[in-house]
Amino acid sequence: MIRAVRGAVGIERNDAELIHSESRRLFREILKRNQIEEGRIVSVLFSVTKDLTKANPATGVRLEGFADTPLFCVQEADIEGAEPGIVRILVTYGTDSDAPAAPVYLGRAAELRPDLSGPQAEEAHR
Repeated sequence: MIRAVRGAVGIERNDAELIHSESRRLFREILKRNQIEEGRIVSVLFSVTKDLTKANPATGVRLEGFADTPLFCVQEADIEGAEPGIVRILVTYGTDSDAPAAPVYLGRAAELRPDLSGPQAEEAHR
């Protein structure tokens, strides 16, 4: 079965190391919560808000390996009033599990989807 899981993290300033480190943290947490092994990943799509120009989050993940994993980054749609400084991720992967995918929203990105963040959401995905 093929599944996809999403997540997001707030980036507090337009800084290459911060974009890379927070993107890696988000990616690792998605893999951990969903028990995804690298060999089962089909592809990973990142999006960034237009204010994050110093680094590509996919490059940050690539620095940890994942040489055989297709990683791709796009600019998020520029929607009036949208929260700035956000990296979003969509991981598509193969699984034998019937467990629902557990989205991950870190830091202030949790405000984007309160229904998918926090203790109630985590409990629902256990």
